[in-house]
Amino acid sequence: MSAATPTSEAQPGGRLPIVGVMGSGGDAHDELAGPLGRWLAYQEVHLLTGGGRGAMEAVSRAFHGVSARRGLVIGILPGSDVEGAPPRGYPNPWIEVSIRTHLPARGQRGSDADSRNHVNVLSSDVVIALPGGPGTASETALALEYGRPVVAWRPGGRDPTLPADTRQVPTFVEVQAFVRSNLNRLAARARGLA
Repeated sequence: MSAATPTSEAQPGGRLPIVGVMGSGGDAHDELAGPLGRWLAYQEVHLLTGGGRGAMEAVSRAFHGVSARRGLVIGILPGSDVEGAPPRGYPNPWIEVSIRTHLPARGQRGSDADSRNHVNVLSSDVVIALPGGPGTASETALALEYGRPVVAWRPGGRDPTLPADTRQVPTFVEVQAFVRSNLNRLAARARGLA
């Protein structure tokens, strides 16, 4: 299937599925985020990230760069102490829909009740975890807790910082198959077939 052949269908009312991509706020992981963002742009989905720098920005830039896409780049932004303004570096320049929150916890506190990571995961129909730190690990754990389909793309092998029952795959082809399968399941459910 070519990159231009969409694998998802709009849900009732024309709603496109949302694929959340979680990853490092520091390291861009361009070798993963670039191809992933471009491919997702052709899948007729919205892209959701935490709206920051690093892998979040890299996947957003790649997705945004596809002019034929239907989906939008959504950023769920953490709160800060400054009159409702997001922290420095948020949103990255590729975010088209910024959703500001009052939830400041990040990183080591990513699973806390005052973290936007809950919103990131609960708003996503499918979650992809690129390499990252404690915040990405917490989003992966939350996806499992909330029953969201989640796959971690780890070309270098298993990541011991992720929950043991996280599906971890080394290749882009496996990520694509996981996303396609879950988007097809979502579409079938929306049509009342599953």
